[in-house]
Amino acid sequence: MVKVEYPYVQVFRDRHGRTRLYYRRASENRVSLRGPLGSADFEQDYRAALSASAAGQLAQPTPANPRTYKWLCLKYLKSADFLRLDPGTQRTRELIIEHTWAEPIAPGSAVLIGDCPLNRFSPKIVRVLRDRKMKFPHAANGRVKNVRRIFKWAMENEHIEANPARDVQYLKTSGSGYHTWTDDEIAQFENHWPVGSKARLAFALLRYLGVRRSDVVAIGRQHVRGGWLRFTTKKCKTPLELPMPSALQTVIESSETGDLTYLLTEYGKSFADAGFGNWFRERCDAAGLPHCSAHGLRKAAATALADAGATAHQLMAWFGWKSLKEAERYTRMADQKRLAASVVTLIEKCRSGE
Repeated sequence: MVKVEYPYVQVFRDRHGRTRLYYRRASENRVSLRGPLGSADFEQDYRAALSASAAGQLAQPTPANPRTYKWLCLKYLKSADFLRLDPGTQRTRELIIEHTWAEPIAPGSAVLIGDCPLNRFSPKIVRVLRDRKMKFPHAANGRVKNVRRIFKWAMENEHIEANPARDVQYLKTSGSGYHTWTDDEIAQFENHWPVGSKARLAFALLRYLGVRRSDVVAIGRQHVRGGWLRFTTKKCKTPLELPMPSALQTVIESSETGDLTYLLTEYGKSFADAGFGNWFRERCDAAGLPHCSAHGLRKAAATALADAGATAHQLMAWFGWKSLKEAERYTRMADQKRLAASVVTLIEKCRSGE
């Protein structure tokens, strides 16, 4: 959320990068506002919300009935498990969770899924929540993940005895999310942005460390001791100690950096996560790489290490992953390429009749 000049207005960027505007006062339901901020449509909606609020017309949030799905969600949103997450992750998950409890039990029904008693919350309801987003598989799977996460927390805290979302399958998705940079694309960016430029410094930090954008904007010289970079990841709160690659150190020494963070805005301030993402997006566009992104460099780093022979546990140690699943996705791809390459020798033997 960013501060704006309009009282009670909240600005969010959703998981698809779209800006969402809301009017929200304490003890009142939030009201969606048309954008962009400051436009005629926005001003009209904002004035209407102010008038409705002054007249007491905005309904106050209805307390959740005890032992219902919404009741459980609200408890989870106040839990230490949720509150330890970084603010950006909290906002994203909270929006998804709110949408799940606000869904009607059936189309047109006044009864909401949030009103469903916990002892009647079944895998079928989870599949309904998933399938209502079937046109957007990643969003559908996001619902399943969050419902599964809520009930896992509920079991650990003895609110329920079973997780109805545990065995609900994810929808198949096309593609693999963010584009992974190729070697040619890496070379193209480096040719466009020379060593010494801020864009090349940001690129080198992302490429050689493989960190998320929320971490690249926070690390600086004070995190380096004896050739090792020591920091705690913002998203997962994972302490990491990484040896500084010599290629990265060369770029840093040739670049203008800040005192507390390597990267600074044109105003001499540290970047915000979203602001850096937009800034780096523009640098990719300028290099003729509109389909490339900061997160794609993290994937490229993992791919390169796996191709070089890194094990799943080595990838976990470098990238801060806590489960084998993510790391093994990269090692499986690398193994497939190595095994396929070894088949060429067999093909040649077959052709020669050996």
